[in-house]
Amino acid sequence: MFLTVRQAAARLGISYSTLKQWIFKGSVRTTLTEGGHHRITEEETDRLLARQGQLPTSPRSSPTKSDKLVTISGRNQLRGIVDEVRLEGLLAQVRLRVGDQALTAVITRDAVSALKLRRGSAAMALIKSTDVMIAREGEPRPLRRRTKRS
Repeated sequence: MFLTVRQAAARLGISYSTLKQWIFKGSVRTTLTEGGHHRITEEETDRLLARQGQLPTSPRSSPTKSDKLVTISGRNQLRGIVDEVRLEGLLAQVRLRVGDQALTAVITRDAVSALKLRRGSAAMALIKSTDVMIAREGEPRPLRRRTKRS
């Protein structure tokens, strides 16, 4: 789906004139209409959001027949942006940026292809585990005075 420059600027949270400057500098990929107007794809706005370290803010258009609707019972879902995809043999290493943290997952190469994972694309990590451990840095223990035993 194509967005007007004004729609894309609103989605990016920047002014219309700033986005026009980026277009004229060549920082933003656009398509020109027959009338000479710039149109920006949703994928391009997602790429620009990822460059700013943000996730897409507005929902995309309604699902089509090719889209899959999935509901998952797991509550441990971390949304982020793909930072890196390394392919080696049958496996792939995917690094997902979630806020200021990085999460790395090893999945199959086929899964990367099926999910169309690329740097800058929005993705979600689902964590399923029977045990979850929580830790925090402790304060140093106070020194105890030794007492003389009789």
